[in-house]
Amino acid sequence: MIITCKKGAPQEEINKIIHNFESQGLEVTLSRGANYNVFGIVGDTTVVDERKIRANKWIEDVTRIGAPYKKVNRLFHPEDSVIDVAGIKIGGMEKIVVIGGPCSVEGREEICNIAEAVKDAGACMLRGGAYKPRTSPYAFQGLGTEGIEYMVEAKKNTGLPIVSELMSADKIDEFVEHVDLIQVGARNMQNFDLLKALGKINKPILLKRGLSNTVEEWLMSAEYIMAGGNENIILCERGIRTFERCTRNTLDLSVVPIIKRKSHLPIIIDPSHATGDWELVESMSLAAIAAGADGLIIEVHNNPECAWSDGAQSLKPDKFKTMIEKGRVIAEVVGRGM
Repeated sequence: MIITCKKGAPQEEINKIIHNFESQGLEVTLSRGANYNVFGIVGDTTVVDERKIRANKWIEDVTRIGAPYKKVNRLFHPEDSVIDVAGIKIGGMEKIVVIGGPCSVEGREEICNIAEAVKDAGACMLRGGAYKPRTSPYAFQGLGTEGIEYMVEAKKNTGLPIVSELMSADKIDEFVEHVDLIQVGARNMQNFDLLKALGKINKPILLKRGLSNTVEEWLMSAEYIMAGGNENIILCERGIRTFERCTRNTLDLSVVPIIKRKSHLPIIIDPSHATGDWELVESMSLAAIAAGADGLIIEVHNNPECAWSDGAQSLKPDKFKTMIEKGRVIAEVVGRGM
């Protein structure tokens, strides 16, 4: 971090600034110039609040050289993290993982049938929403505990680990007991109380990028969880909100190599929520594999026309199977399995 003092800053103020940083365990190097005094701050600057520094009337500018996150930073963890979800490894360069299932669990028979179909197609995990965050309060909100119970039954039938979204901290015990990969949705990416609570458990977390959040904000949310002690995090890009209206969101595939450069955490892509259009899901899935994603999470439904939520972006099982077959070809080209 580099901090520039304004011209004419009194020595007393300079001494206070130096003492403030040194009291936080940071090393301070002062360079004096004709017009400015420049401080070089070395150490764990994640403890530094830039807003407090800028509040000092003698401070001209503050520039971070390192990222404000530490635990998720590749600089401090050069090797790729591989996250174990009920025996399935996500991350590294060997295999691309595919997760499939409906947007929301609609009943026992429905989720069990879809589980069989996605397993047959080549998926290794089952997704399904039991608690649904919906923009409209009148839309279907999910079956709750009943939906979780149906997914548990589908898991018993197929052996597929369960992926489902947690909405609030009061349901954590239920999810720890029954869900293998706990999803934090886009709307909760900056629910810091929830993130802190998830930091205290030993369960893999799928952290989706917020609708309008930067990469740094996303990684800082992961840092919240890791700072609490839970380092089992998988990032998920699901599209961000832009001015474009041809798709539900704008899928940011450039984020895959960016995350690979900045962090050691694995990243998977959700082309269903990103595009909102089943006809675009396959091409975006193949592009994500080529870009280096560690996995895909895709909405699959036997009868999308009658789905209780997000039918327009759901693949039918046969189309899902075809997509995986094509994906294996792309994966082989980039030196990975699927």
